[in-house]
Parts: sequence; structure tokens; C-alpha cells
Amino acid sequence: MLAEAAYGKSSVRLVQVSRHGDRHDLKDFTVAIRFEGEYDQSYTDGDNSGVLPTDTMKNTVYALAARHPVEEPEAFGRLLAEHFLERNPRLRRVRIDLTEHQWGRIAVKAREHGQAFVRHGTESRTATVQGKGDQFTIGAGVSDLVILKSSHSAFTGFLRDEYTTLPDVADRILATALTATWRYRTVDLDFNLTWRAVRDALLEAFAEHDSRSVQHTLHDMGRAVLDNVEAVTAVRLVMPNKHHLPVDLSRLGLENRNEIFVPTEEPYGLIEATIVR
Repeated sequence: MLAEAAYGKSSVRLVQVSRHGDRHDLKDFTVAIRFEGEYDQSYTDGDNSGVLPTDTMKNTVYALAARHPVEEPEAFGRLLAEHFLERNPRLRRVRIDLTEHQWGRIAVKAREHGQAFVRHGTESRTATVQGKGDQFTIGAGVSDLVILKSSHSAFTGFLRDEYTTLPDVADRILATALTATWRYRTVDLDFNLTWRAVRDALLEAFAEHDSRSVQHTLHDMGRAVLDNVEAVTAVRLVMPNKHHLPVDLSRLGLENRNEIFVPTEEPYGLIEATIVR
């Protein structure tokens, strides 16, 4: 018996260049589409009469982007969701996930070039639109935002047993590759402005917080978003602890001044939580 099923198209790549004379705007997205509905017969009987090909889903991304230039990933996701719901009678729920890859302009002699761009590291902007009937929910986020503070971070007073070797540290490096996702209270927003407000709240809280642990800082960052951005109802933060281990320079005949570290990739602590109003 078929208990649950969904299908769609993932990793649809889209780059859009909007040309305004000598100054061009660049948008770079990865889109995923997921259909849930009355498609059981395509699984059980091989009946494809109600199945929209995933290749058509891909083509729809390009066609709608050409007809409606993409300004905000959330708005484009809603446009896609509405299009699919209106045209597919067997579709009951659609989910659109978008990742916007960030680019900035290259500066030439202290002036931004109109047609040359540089990729902003690993950070990406994300958005999720879910539609059922005429009801939509919209969320957004940021992924792989690498941040570091070199002080005001500690980890002391933790539980110990016979296998504990970690020492108390009153002043350490705190670094993470932050992934944050949040839900919006309404679908009628200036999404670009609100996304930047959430990102700013996260970064300011990270920088200013006197951290007793990653958990402690994570919670403060989530509260800062809810306190400063009324449109957000919940925020989920995932913060892998990108460890920076102090090098023991005494073995080299040098003084340890808490200045020389070695970053490690694996293993790492993984801290996550959801904060709601």
C-alpha cells in the first residue's frame, strides 16, 4: 500500500541578467519544486495522465522568470506556486525552495563596475513558499554565513565524567557557519528589506553577546530577531561549532599569548534550536 508520495524537480539553476544601459543587475538562483496530490495511480498503475513532467516544471521556472523579472526570491516562489496550483487539478500542495547565490559588483578605481561581479563567499539567501489551495506560507533564511568572534566567548562549568578531557576556557574563538530559517507572519511584505533586517539582527547579536556557550549565543540571536523584526513569528538556527584550537607554543620555546590557533573541520559540535514568540 502506498502510504506517502511526492515528486518534483530539484537543482534548477537560473541566472538572470537585467540590462539597464551600461549597468546590469545579476540574479543567481537554485530552485526546487515539490508536488503532493492525487498521483497514486502513476505509482501503482503506471498511469501518467495527470502527471506534469518535471522537465515542464524546469521550463516553467525559465518562462516565468522571463515574463516576470525576479526581484525577491519569496515573490518569485509564490508566483511559481500559484501557477502550478491553478493549472494542475490533481495538485494539492506545492513547495518551492529557492536559494539565491550572492554576488557583488567589482570595484574599479573605487567605482563599481556596471557589468562585472564577484561571488560573496559561501553565503546564500534562501526562501520557501508552500501553497495549498489559495493559502500560502512564506519563510526565508540564510545559509553558510561564516562568522567569527575572537573574544567574549567562554565554555566553563560543564558536566564532567571519566572521559572528559576538555578544559574550561574563559576566552576562546567562537566561529560558525550559520544556517538560519524563519517564518513570516504575512505574505505581504517588502521581503528584501525584511530579510536584511533579520540578517542584521543576527549579526549584531552575535557580535555583542557575552557568550557562555554556543547555545547561549544561539538563543540570544534568535530572541534578537523576534524582538526587532515584527514580521517574523519563529526562527530556527543551526550553528556548527567551527573549532579553533590554540597551538601550544611552549613546546617551541615561545610564550602562549592566546594568539595562534589551528582551525579544524571535523569533528565538530552541532547546536540547533527554534525560538518562537
